[in-house]
Amino acid sequence: MADTIEQRAMAQLFTEARTHNSWQSKPVSDEKLMQLYDLFKFAPTSVNCNPAKILFVKSPKEKERLVACVSPGNVDKTREAPVTAIIGMNLDFYENLPTLFPHVDAKSWFVGKEGFIESTAFRNSSLQGAYLIMATRALGLDCGAMSGFDADKLNAEFFPDGRVKVNFLLNIGYGNSASLMPRHPRPSFADACKIL
Repeated sequence: MADTIEQRAMAQLFTEARTHNSWQSKPVSDEKLMQLYDLFKFAPTSVNCNPAKILFVKSPKEKERLVACVSPGNVDKTREAPVTAIIGMNLDFYENLPTLFPHVDAKSWFVGKEGFIESTAFRNSSLQGAYLIMATRALGLDCGAMSGFDADKLNAEFFPDGRVKVNFLLNIGYGNSASLMPRHPRPSFADACKIL
């Protein structure tokens, strides 16, 4: 595990990877979606809480339900993408801690502490969504994350029990590179980081 991965892999995961908004009409199989999960599920979350609940929306009928919840600028790319993942955060994640983190009574750390539950679920489901992005790229797919949606409407439509809430959306497929804009700049190390 100590070896640096090869430059080609770094390029695929980071330096050459792009956010896609336009898609080829090439399907993504259910098997590929299962591979994605089986890859990123091993990435770390605090107390192994794994709060993400992911709905992979593929069918035209379900896509139309989703499209009704997204901002106007996200309608076409959501409809066109072979898959849109709804990354939700399970607010009852701590109920699974006796299984997922069995060596201590971690469940008791959360019971009755809604603020702590929500911040932990949000932080760690965000991490898991980022791991999903990296798994997508690692398996040769492209993706584009989105936060433009009506959360209340989306939650009512897809998570009506109220204990899972949407975090963000991720379009997944084979991107149409011809529609990419030039890469936007990033902050320099000096602007973004400080070594103490």
